[in-house]
Amino acid sequence: MLKELILKNRSYRRFYQDKMIEKETLIELIDLARLSPSARNAQPLKYFISNDEATNAKVFPHLSWAGYLKEWNGPEKGEQPSAYIIILNDTEISSNYFCDDGIASQSILLGAVEKDLGGCIIGSVNRLQLQRELGINDQYKIVHVIALGFPKEEVGLEEMKDNNHIYWRDVNEKHHVPKRKIDEIIIS
Repeated sequence: MLKELILKNRSYRRFYQDKMIEKETLIELIDLARLSPSARNAQPLKYFISNDEATNAKVFPHLSWAGYLKEWNGPEKGEQPSAYIIILNDTEISSNYFCDDGIASQSILLGAVEKDLGGCIIGSVNRLQLQRELGINDQYKIVHVIALGFPKEEVGLEEMKDNNHIYWRDVNEKHHVPKRKIDEIIIS
């Protein structure tokens, strides 16, 4: 059921790094994005796949993780993603990808949780440095990076209190994500 996939689809930031994700699996996830709606049907998004240790090691240093967790610098060795999908805008097709990145990312992540994978959309990226590091042509611009792997952490939802939207981790390293009540977000 779709709601179950959405509830399971959290921002996972720690993974079993040694459990690799096959390239075919990543292509299946990208195919879900390809089949999803696109503004004006322009389909300007392209994808760079990384699922080997050497390329992953080039990607990881250019990412920032969990801005609200000030004492945490991101997943340590052994807990880093085993794959990445880098979403690119092909500027020769369009300079504006409108909302396509959100639609594509959600499709990829819902497909990932259906396969017992987890992921995290990372918007805090040293885009130009990463693009150079990977040798990505200038016609493509990095939109964001989706980190993927087999989750090594528990992420739970809870009711937001006092308008505090900050996620946090408890002493057992469970990640807590506050959510607003339904009656707070519907305006009638």
